[in-house]
Amino acid sequence: MGSAAPATGPGLKGEVLLIAFPGPHNEEWVTELKAAHPDLEVRWVTHSIASPPTSFPPEIYADVTLLAGFWPIPAAAVPKLRYVQLFSAGADRWIDSDLYKNPKITFCTANGAHAPQIAEWVIGNWLMATHHFLPWAAAQKEAKGTRITNFASDSPGLRMGILGYGAIGRHAARLGQALGMEVYAHTRSEKATPESRKDDSYCVAGTGDPDGLIPTKWFHGSSKAAVNDFLSQDIDLLVLSLPLTKESHHILSAEQFEILSKKKTFVANIARGQHIDTDALLVALREGKIRGAALDVTDPEPLPEGHELFTAPNVFITPHISWQSAHLGDRLQKIVSTNLEKLGKGEALINLMNREHHY
Repeated sequence: MGSAAPATGPGLKGEVLLIAFPGPHNEEWVTELKAAHPDLEVRWVTHSIASPPTSFPPEIYADVTLLAGFWPIPAAAVPKLRYVQLFSAGADRWIDSDLYKNPKITFCTANGAHAPQIAEWVIGNWLMATHHFLPWAAAQKEAKGTRITNFASDSPGLRMGILGYGAIGRHAARLGQALGMEVYAHTRSEKATPESRKDDSYCVAGTGDPDGLIPTKWFHGSSKAAVNDFLSQDIDLLVLSLPLTKESHHILSAEQFEILSKKKTFVANIARGQHIDTDALLVALREGKIRGAALDVTDPEPLPEGHELFTAPNVFITPHISWQSAHLGDRLQKIVSTNLEKLGKGEALINLMNREHHY
């Protein structure tokens, strides 16, 4: 089931846009929106990224028809809502919301806005691991010039496997290819034709793989057998960039780490912590079944103080910050502005959500 088509234009007369953003009011952007759409009323609320914007006076939500934000708000507060522009690439925060369940409300994602910085996080961690940057940094901090006996490993001829070939996965593929890596892609549904491998969502110029030309081999299927077949392809760097669904919960557990142990794969997870069975990951790290792991997301999240994952060998953890970028706001604004213009003209929107798959 895809998202419902919005009502057609012309113009945005009578529409009220609420922007709920974890940042200061951007007067310049609001002015631009009003100049482009004189009949559009724009409201802005600032809230914590960690919690939904539910503590504002009722008049903030009154007559809102268009919403742009990260978090759902109570459906009863916005009975006239017809369009939601997510600031995230996925919709797992929204799945239980009555707004999300309403087929009359159109949902679009921010797919592509986070791809450059997150893909760079992946490659940065890969290079940090393969070139031993952390031991060198520790030696420098102790004012030691001791040589590290392990040679660095470069990337040409190695294989990157990407679970979830959306915007983030596509730019990780582009960067991996630039390092000389071969790229294998795994998607939920089959991409058997050149046309099916294309992605028409928002893409920052000069990034990604919108035509789907980088992978030398494609895999598909949400069954355990299909995923295990993909994982058995001698992957050196495994990137998890897929949405969280019932099928993808614990997509990596003890059985999968055993498969990856053949190549001692390095695992980078920038999607959701629940993709990985944490107990199985700890065993894989301690027993050297995988080369290491870079985790921007964990289960639980945030990790409680003293959690054993913090001190596990060969793991680098950040607190779900790979999406952050000084340029993210500009990209989100571009997506919102583009879709507002299309709404006003009654044209097809970009990044239209597929609510069956939640992305």
